[in-house]
Parts: sequence; C-alpha cells; structure tokens
Amino acid sequence: MAKDKVIITCAVTGAIHTPTMSPHLPLTHDQITQAAIEAAEAGAAILHIHTRDPSDFRPSVTPAHYAPILSVLKQSTNAVVNITTGGAPTMQIAERVAAAETFSPEMCSLNMGSMNFGFHPLAERFDRFDYDWEKPYIEGSEANIFRNTFADIKNASERLAPHDVKFEHECYDVGHLYNLKFCMDAGLFKPPVFLQFVFGVLGGIGADVENLVFMKKTADKLFGQDYRWSVLAAGAGQMPMAATAAQMGGHVRVGLEDSLYIERGKLARSNAEQVHKIRHLVETLGGQIATPDEAREMLNLKGGDRVGF
Repeated sequence: MAKDKVIITCAVTGAIHTPTMSPHLPLTHDQITQAAIEAAEAGAAILHIHTRDPSDFRPSVTPAHYAPILSVLKQSTNAVVNITTGGAPTMQIAERVAAAETFSPEMCSLNMGSMNFGFHPLAERFDRFDYDWEKPYIEGSEANIFRNTFADIKNASERLAPHDVKFEHECYDVGHLYNLKFCMDAGLFKPPVFLQFVFGVLGGIGADVENLVFMKKTADKLFGQDYRWSVLAAGAGQMPMAATAAQMGGHVRVGLEDSLYIERGKLARSNAEQVHKIRHLVETLGGQIATPDEAREMLNLKGGDRVGF
C-alpha cells in the first residue's frame, strides 16, 4: 500500500554551502534544474528547491531567480516541487515567502521557531574562497539569529493559505513541535501535518538516535495520528539517521543542501548519488519507495495541475 512506502525528498542546493566547498554543488539555474531532474529520476518524489543569484551564486529567494528553474521542472518531471520559505538566516520572512506566494507550489518548507543557526566553523576549513561574499557570510552566522517568530509563522500561513500549499514544518528541536501544536490550536494549520525533524545543525538538536526517538514520541503525544514525518540530518548524520527513520516508519530527506558528502571524506558527485544511496539502503532493508503521485496521496497535496508555474 502507498501509505507504507517511503517518500524521498531531495534538497538540491541550499543556503549553508557555498561555491568553494564543493565543485559538485549546483550553482547556476541550469545546474540546479538538471540536478533536480536527475534526483527525481533516481527516486526522489519531492524536490526541495532553493535558488541562487546568477551574478555571484549567493543564496537568493528572488522569484525571478526561481522562474527559469520551475518552468523546466514542470515540463521535465512529475516530482512534487517544494519551495523553501527558509531561505537563509539573514533574510526576513516577507522576502522568504515571496517565491511561494508567486508560484503557488504544492509544498513549501516552514521553520517552526527562532534559533541560533551556526555554520561559522566551516570557514576554518578553507584557505581561500572563490567569491568575496563567502567567508564573511559563513563567519557571520556566529552572530545571527534565524528568526521565525510566532508572528512570522502566522504571516507565512496567512499569505499562503489562499494557495492551498502543504507545509513541510521544519522542526530543529523539541520546542518547535510545541510551537506547531500551539499554531494548530490557533487555527493556522489543519491536520494532518507533515513534519521534518532536523538534526545536527549547530544550534538545534543533535543527530542521535535517542533524539529521534524523543522527537517521535513527542510528536505522537502532541499530534496523535494527525501527522506524517520525515528526517533530515546535516553532515555525517545524513544517511544513518535517514536509514533509521525509514525503519521506524518515517520518510527521508537527502541532498547537497544537507550534506556535501556521500561517505566519510568523499564528496558526493551529485544529488542523485545521494538519492540512489538512500534508496538502496531503504530497499535493501525491505522498504519501498513512493512515487510522486503516491506522495501526493499520502500527504493530501493539491496536485501538480494547480501550481502557478
């Protein structure tokens, strides 16, 4: 049955990793598009999309920078498109929501609480950077707060409500689950909700199996049967935590947004390589992978014919 299958989400390119960190990170609009298509062909039912400024490849949430990517994805794959509203910690909610409001996707991410979101230790790993914005951007995360207040969450919910968008509620710690429950009680979100447990980000909960079990038990207590869940883990925890989640009945997210590596010390050559690996792990352990249409059924999505791109 479809409900027993594992949905793979692929996060193609994100706001933490920068051009210098990997030659395989997709940067141009064509590279991001092609990487997303290859991930879908490898088995990703959902494509989580960020974009970049084509002038210097810094993270961008400008709708015009999404347009050339989304138009090709619509024509080339049946995968569900999930547009970020997380953007980057330096961005305000109004600009972060603009692309989802413009293109009315089936899904978009939504961060469920403010937090320290540090990736400044990455700056120490490189002697030089390809672009002058990279080092200060990375180092600046030490002083940044990733703002996602209750007012911000309400703003995103109300602006996107007319678009019938399904939120991927990104929860970086247990308190974010309680934030979501509060927002549901206030009428901002209707069950069943889709949770993305996020592990291993500096400032959030660690990538440990004990923490996964704790987050799952807390979600059970708060939401009962009215939720679906997935796991992403940053860095080295990506594959072990995803494989564990799949065995526990959850769904999984991989992609170069979350980790640049395919194994310890070896850079992933593509997003598709990570999708192939987690698919192999799931299927070897007896699981089955959901198709995009099965994911739509499980998550009660509006359908690809109702998007605005």
